[in-house]
Amino acid sequence: MQLPKWRLGPPIGQYLGPRFPAYDPAMRSPPITIACECGELRHIAYGETWTCETCGRRWNTEQIPAEEYWGLLRELRRERLVVIGIAAALAVVFAGLAVFVSEALFLLFPLVLGFWFMWYMPMWRRRVRRRARSSPKWELHPE
Repeated sequence: MQLPKWRLGPPIGQYLGPRFPAYDPAMRSPPITIACECGELRHIAYGETWTCETCGRRWNTEQIPAEEYWGLLRELRRERLVVIGIAAALAVVFAGLAVFVSEALFLLFPLVLGFWFMWYMPMWRRRVRRRARSSPKWELHPE
């Protein structure tokens, strides 16, 4: 059984057999789910075509407007970078305060981490998932 191409495999250049194909660096965008009219379901990358094995219909993901697709990916990537930036800024500020003001502030670090992981990150995940679910649904037509 071969894993679909859209799943991440082992590090670049490492091959662990047919169940774990090598990582493909060209595959950077999330897969697009195509549901054929015959009931087949496939996940393929943007720009690829797929021919249904059951009915022979050919599906092309380039029917999706490139500006919309890459714009959505940019927006979701920006959300990820914002949360990484906020975490880095908090770490730098907290470390600076702990080093230059009082080492006792290091004892508050677990409290800050607890706040971050129990309150902020679930809220951030809900916001990102809501945005991803509200993304446009494109209607592809077989060629």
